[in-house]
This record gives sequence, C-alpha cells and structure tokens, in this order.
Amino acid sequence: MSIDIRDAYRRALDAFGQRVHLIRADQWEVITPCVDWNVRALVNHLVNESLWAPELLAGRTVGEVGDVFDGDLLGDDPIKAFDTAAHEAVQASASAGALTRVVHLSFGDVPGEEYITELFADALIHTWDLSQAIGVVDRLDPELVDACATWFAGAEEAYRQSGVIGEHAEVPAEADPQTRLLAAWGRRA
Repeated sequence: MSIDIRDAYRRALDAFGQRVHLIRADQWEVITPCVDWNVRALVNHLVNESLWAPELLAGRTVGEVGDVFDGDLLGDDPIKAFDTAAHEAVQASASAGALTRVVHLSFGDVPGEEYITELFADALIHTWDLSQAIGVVDRLDPELVDACATWFAGAEEAYRQSGVIGEHAEVPAEADPQTRLLAAWGRRA
C-alpha cells in the first residue's frame, strides 16, 4: 500500500463523519445497504469500532475490555458520539508504535498495521453505505478506493468465508474501481 494506513484511516473516518453530519432527524431509522442495519445502527457500529481502537491499540484484550461497548453508544447526541469516538480512534492509530504493536482480537493476534487497515476498509465501505441510505453523493476518495482494493484482494476470501461480507456482486468489465471494490464487498453499486 503506497499510502500511510494511518492517514488512510483518518481520511476514511473523516469522510464517514462528514456524512454523519448530513443525517437529517428523520433519517436515523432509514435502512442501509447493510443487511438489518438502519442509519442509527450503522453509525453505532462505527462508534463501537472507534471506541475499541484505543483499547486494543494499547494492548488490552477483548476479555479485559469486556462488554463496556455493547448496546447503544449514541445516546441523545449521535453526531457528538461519533465525533468524539472517531477523534480518539485516530489519535490511537497515530500513536507511537501503533503499527507494530500486537493487537489481540477475538479471532487471534494481528499486527497493529493489519488492525488499522481493517478499520480503514470498514470505515470506507460504510461511508458508501451511509451515503446510499441518506441520499448524498456516494463517490469515495479514489486514492482510498485503490488502497482498499489492493489490500482487499488478499483478504476478500477470508472475509467471505467468515460470513462478514456477502457474495461478490457481478459487475461489467468496464466498471470503475469504486464499483469493482464495492462488488468485492458484496455491494451492488
């Protein structure tokens, strides 16, 4: 990957956050392209991931953190909840040693760089999901699309086998890079 993954993650979270700030009061219950998730559940998912990041990047295990981040994390001010959690996650990913630190995930240990890459990819793809749900421009940063596609080419099968993503959607050969990436993630752009 030619881009610094910490910068890619920050940019992906920023793009998601820009869309969060565009959510109208009547859109929180709108269904997203993610099966069984409405806008509120999707934003809650990103807040959850963002709250976990500082803990896991500090070397804590899933067991040590426990269920503190279960349930609704958005409260009465979902936008503030997202902004605060995203800021903390970006700070943690930029900390000294974040890329080389061992991160203890539920399925095993991975280098910090891999964990941050997974967070980046999730934020990027969910930016498109949120854009679709609330009806705003769904074009993703082409540099981030390319970085994600490069990484995901080696991770796609593992994601599919674990049930995290749907079947690869069919796209025409002339489809643009964003459409191809979304198809790999099971999205129909």
